[in-house]
Order: sequence, then C-alpha cells, then structure tokens
Amino acid sequence: MFPKNVYIERRKKLREIMKCGILLFPGNQDVAFNYPANIYPFRQDSSFLYFFGIDQPGLSAIIDVDSGDEIIFGDELTIDDIIWMGKMPTIKELSEKVGISKVLPSADLTNKLNSAIKTNRRIHFLPPYRGETKHQLESLLGIKYDLVRDYASIELIKAVVKLRSIKDEFEIKEIDRMVDVAYKMHTTGMKMAKPDILEQEVMGAVTGVTLSHEGMLSFPAIVTINGQTLHNNFYQNELKEGRMLVVDAGAESLLHYASDITRTTPVGGKFNQRQKEIYQIVLDANMAVINNVKPEIFYKEMHLLSAKTIAQGLKDLGIMKGNVDDAVAAGAHALFYPHGLGHMMGLDVHDMEHIGENYVGYDEEIQRATQFGLAFLRLGRRLKPGFVFTVEPGIYFIPDLIDIWKSENKFSEFINYDKVETYKDFGGIRLEDDLLITENGSRVLGKPIPKTIAEVEETCKS
Repeated sequence: MFPKNVYIERRKKLREIMKCGILLFPGNQDVAFNYPANIYPFRQDSSFLYFFGIDQPGLSAIIDVDSGDEIIFGDELTIDDIIWMGKMPTIKELSEKVGISKVLPSADLTNKLNSAIKTNRRIHFLPPYRGETKHQLESLLGIKYDLVRDYASIELIKAVVKLRSIKDEFEIKEIDRMVDVAYKMHTTGMKMAKPDILEQEVMGAVTGVTLSHEGMLSFPAIVTINGQTLHNNFYQNELKEGRMLVVDAGAESLLHYASDITRTTPVGGKFNQRQKEIYQIVLDANMAVINNVKPEIFYKEMHLLSAKTIAQGLKDLGIMKGNVDDAVAAGAHALFYPHGLGHMMGLDVHDMEHIGENYVGYDEEIQRATQFGLAFLRLGRRLKPGFVFTVEPGIYFIPDLIDIWKSENKFSEFINYDKVETYKDFGGIRLEDDLLITENGSRVLGKPIPKTIAEVEETCKS
C-alpha cells in the first residue's frame, strides 16, 4: 500500500467532484477456472485499489458524499479459511491503513443500499466488466443483468478518469520500476532470438523474469515471428533466419502498476538490409514523437506526426508515392499502420478503458475519428502533466489486407502495389516506450531499453 494519506486525499477529491449521492465500488471476487477450489490468480478492481488500496477478494466499499461516511464491507476469515490460507491481517486492520475506520459485514451493504433506494438517493457505480460484478449489482440494486452497464454513472466515470489520469509521485515510481523489469524481459528476449527455438521458449523466459522480480505480466504477452498480426498470442512457431521476433510485453508490480514495452529483434541477431530499412522508419516515427511530445498538445497530433514519418519513409523506399500529407489525410498509410499511436497506462495497462475508452482518451474538446486506422487511436486528447502513456508506432505487411485494398484499387495514387507485393512475406515491426508528461516536456520512463539497430544487434551478441 501507499501511505494512508494518499488514499484519504484521493477519496476527498472524489467527494468534492461528485458533490452528492452514494458512490459504490464493488471489489473483485475470486474466479474458478475449472473447479471451485482451483482459482485464477486474484486481481483486484483497479478503481477499488485506487481509492481503497486493499488487495483481497470479497470486499465492497461506499463513499456517502452527503454524510461523509466511508465504509468497507466484507467478512473476516473463518478458522476454516485460516487452516488453508494462514492467518492474515483483518479487514479492520487493512482498512485503518487506508484511513477508513468503519467496517461492516457484507450483508449490511444490501441494507444500506435498500435504504438509499427507498429515499430516492442516487447510487453511482462504474461500468462492470466482470460477470460476477454484474450479478452482484443486479442483486444489490434490482437492475436486470443485461442492463447493468446502461445504469453506470457518467458523472462517476468522468470523475474517476479525471483523478486517475494524473499520476502522483508514488505511482510514477511504481511504473518506473516496472519498466526496469521490462528492460530485463526484453533484453532476455533479444538474446534468445536465435534460429530453431520456439516462440514458447522466449515467452516462458520473459514471463519468468516478471515472476522472479516481483509481480506478473501486465497482459498476455505477444511473442511472435508473425508481427503482422497485431495481437498474436500463438507461441508455437520456430524462429527462423530472415524473420523478426516481436515481443510486446510488460510487468505488473505487487501494487498492480504496469509497464508496456515492445521491441522487434532480427532472428539470429543481425538485421538484413530490408529489415534495417523498415525498422529505421519505425524508429524514426517513435523518436519523432518522443522528441516533440509535451503538455497541452493533442496526442492525435502526435499520431499524425508518426503517420507522416512512416509514410515519408515508405515513399523513400518506393512503397508509397504522391504527397505525404495528402496520403495521411486520406488514410492511405493505414494499410501499413492500421492502429493508434498509444494509450493511457497506470493501474491498468490500458488504463481505465473498461469504464469507457472514449472517456479516457477523448473529451469535449476532441472526439474519436471514424477513418480506418485513425479510429483505433485510443488516446487523442490534450496531454497534461502527470499523464503516462505509450508511444508505439509500427509498420505491418498484412497479406489479407493488402489483397483486399489491391483488388479495390484503393488509394492507388499513394500506394505502389507492385512494390508492396514483394513485402507480403515481411511480417511486422513495432517499437513501444512508456512516457510521462512533465511540467515542461516529457520523460521516457525506466531504464533505456536497447532500441537502435546497433544497440539491438549488440545486445543479441552479448
């Protein structure tokens, strides 16, 4: 846990924004994956962690904005629990560590909410993303299971996004540490990128780094020679000379703060000429953003900067043609760069997206685009000091997408399809770093992870 005052101050700020009503925060439950006693590793709800800090299942909490009451609801361990799990701090003891003195049994939550409902008091809750939580809210509030998300509080969503978007010194320190763990993960992956080993072996080693240093993977890692598939979780291919290994992986701390890093390594440790050329374009796009991002700029502008850098690089190779600005405005570059530049990051690796991606990455100033590629930009809003986010441009040669666009003669004024055909066996390259917006600029978080062509090749040799 962080110091007690951190949680007290967070809840105080939330009350000041919300002004009235009851704020309900269901914590997560244990979930079985094949029989009741065999459960997935527990992961607490991130907003519950942010305001209440207690990392154990079976809890809920409320903040009564009108009365000032802050209550945690949960049941203490029985002797049967203690026999199997050992003696642990009580809910009362843990609650005191986050500045809450009132703890009640789980059953009392129903009575508390029923009283509020009878007096027409507003009960605010965030959109649930787990079936267990939807069932709990159905039971507590009398809302049909399929309609629960429709009744989530827009006011609470916006308030939580406002507070959680700005990372404090304690949060930044946690993320910095997890990028340092990612350094070890990714340099391990680079050194293992040799012919005839399985992706699975690299995946196992990368996962082992996280487990041996602190927490767990912050998301199911991507470890693949088929980088043209953006979220590829298949790990059974053999690494072969001439291919590149994309490793998109991050670590999660014991306090559940995340890192999210991507590196692309030539199998065998040496880039061939074609790989060098495409890799350098992606690196140029990554660095163009890092060198230009700052407070008050729209992140959408940075996405477009990365897109123009990629389009210009591809034009220089004869893969694209025509006016680069016009090509990007039309969306022609999205054949090779069909995703957004990055996303917010913190307690969730895609921070707060479960409560509404458009509330996190967009606001009243800027709305999400509908154009292919640009529509997948998760973060477009104006950047503020304290924001932590990813910078992850890429270039991909996706045969099925190429075939469709070519058959439609789509953007033929900007795309040299004859040249593109020669790259259909190439795969994909992505480079990703985690950034913090500071008062005057930005900072790449954590220990620098090898990224230039020379650095990657040197790491592979070591």
